Amino acid sequence: MKKSLLFLNTGFYILLLTLLFPAFTLKASATGDIHTWEMMEIVLKAEKEYSNYYTDVTCWVELKGPEFSKKVYGFWDGANVYKVRIVATAPGKWQWTSGSNQPDDVGLNDQHGEFTAIDWTDKEKEENPNRHGFVRSSPNGHALVYADGTAFFMTGDTWLAGATWRLPFRGAAVMSDYVPGPGIGFEDAVNYRKNQGFNSVSMISCFPNWESDLNAATYADSTGLFLRNAWEKFDYLVADGNMTSKNMRDEYGNKPFHMSDEHLGVADFDQIIPEYFQSLDKKMQYLSDVGIVPLLETVRRDNCPAWKAYSDNFNESYSRFVQYLISRYGAYNFLFSGIHLDWIPKEYSLTADEFNEVLTYHLNKYGPLPFGQPHTTLINNSTYLQFGHGENCPWLTMHSVGNKPRDHGFYPALEVLYNLTPAYPAINFEPYYTGWNHEINKPAGERPEANSPRDNYFSRAQMYGSVLSGGLSGHVHGTASYDITTTGEPEGMRPHIWEALRYESANYMKHLAAFVLSEGIRFQELQPASQLISPRKAPGSPEDGLDGWSFMMLTPEKDFALLYFENKAVIPVLSGFNAGVSYAFQWFDTITGEWSAKIPVTADKKGKIKVPAFPDGKNPASMDIAAKIIENR
Repeated sequence: MKKSLLFLNTGFYILLLTLLFPAFTLKASATGDIHTWEMMEIVLKAEKEYSNYYTDVTCWVELKGPEFSKKVYGFWDGANVYKVRIVATAPGKWQWTSGSNQPDDVGLNDQHGEFTAIDWTDKEKEENPNRHGFVRSSPNGHALVYADGTAFFMTGDTWLAGATWRLPFRGAAVMSDYVPGPGIGFEDAVNYRKNQGFNSVSMISCFPNWESDLNAATYADSTGLFLRNAWEKFDYLVADGNMTSKNMRDEYGNKPFHMSDEHLGVADFDQIIPEYFQSLDKKMQYLSDVGIVPLLETVRRDNCPAWKAYSDNFNESYSRFVQYLISRYGAYNFLFSGIHLDWIPKEYSLTADEFNEVLTYHLNKYGPLPFGQPHTTLINNSTYLQFGHGENCPWLTMHSVGNKPRDHGFYPALEVLYNLTPAYPAINFEPYYTGWNHEINKPAGERPEANSPRDNYFSRAQMYGSVLSGGLSGHVHGTASYDITTTGEPEGMRPHIWEALRYESANYMKHLAAFVLSEGIRFQELQPASQLISPRKAPGSPEDGLDGWSFMMLTPEKDFALLYFENKAVIPVLSGFNAGVSYAFQWFDTITGEWSAKIPVTADKKGKIKVPAFPDGKNPASMDIAAKIIENR
């Protein structure tokens, strides 16, 4: 939610505020209070003129409140207007004072104000979980929690083009029984996914060099420098017979940056267009108001070779944009990704080391996100493999795997992330995509029919396998139309967005969350223990597939375990439990979300438990199944 400081009635007070603080405008309310974790804007108006309001001015407020004292940066929002978005992280009295790198501009400096923050009631927090506070690492570092300690298990969806016109924000009421179809809007899609149990969507903020023009989706300029490696606009051919790029403007035709006069097809990354981001503001505000925690990414890696080649100072230019997004959206509950690094080909991307360098430069100049949300990155394979850990990449506070390989290869990488010291939350941001016909999306070379039981199974297997390999932050569902092929465009290797949203695999995400949270926040204590399963892999199960493997996580006290058995898994013996202790074993149906009756089991004198027969009565199993083991007390 977005709110402002409230001042009590009478025009006299409004007039007084205007005289005392001409550059400070906040909406009024009835009480004089704001709520904690509720975004508030401070508006500053420059009195001097600047040749480039985006690059010439850096402004901020020094914000102080209960156990909080930090610099919060602002952003340019057009004309001579700068805004600083803040939240109160705790109830009590708060004060702020503005400053800038332009000390002679009285409109930007030494403005000040104060307000009182009050907490939400328990009922209000139930209505919108974002009122529990912004997401951060759990105390043990392995999972995510809201600021007040309430568990946050991410159930996300992949809408990489969701910030653009492809899911237009309508500002209209939605139908509770809406079924996705042509003409779908942003609010329609959000509420459809929310009704399915999702609490997050992943979006790239903008695509500066992309346009449906006379050039191919992937093309280089006359020097051989590739300007983009974009998603195709299917069946829209250009002169060389290739398809052109999908266009990625906002609902009003705005691009995120002006285009360069000197380098055709390249954005001028020092000339931002605030109107584009004003459109994105509406979507971010809406997500906040309905309790969704988005993953917001800067840009896709293919925009960056030209950015670096044609920039006078890439580190400064790119970090300025990173900070622009943090300043603009850092007062919302979100996860931030410094780069969408889904693939690292030398022609269409900078290297991981180059991105690490610029994001470290940003951290050293601006500091971490002021309100504590994680800084992560969607990655090709593993963030640890690409960037390292800790002091090697000090900006990174949450690890991930993704994109390749979409098979059993993810799971050892996730276990590595879990075992790093210090512990960071980890997640699979880009797993198997239901319905996507692409070579990297074929476990063991298999390409099932879209939305078939086998196709949906692959998606489901990646959900449970990823989480039970150590990805306790949650999971992001792979929606085949991540590019959001929409009305007026033919589908190609990716379906229309309304078709992809209707695929059955999305209905399994709420069951995943119910399974993991079945013992409340205790899941955060779990540790990878698949090595205690014998046999862990069925004979002949492919390393590059998604059949035949078994997974387990177990608490250090050995009193709680979660398990998952893929299709074609065999009944194993489990080790590592408390010797001679009785437990309750319970099967969980990953398709229906139903629990079976509890089965009593007892660990032998060596702490071993024989897994009961699979519910289908077969060995190997004819379908996947999950389970829980709880010590009887």
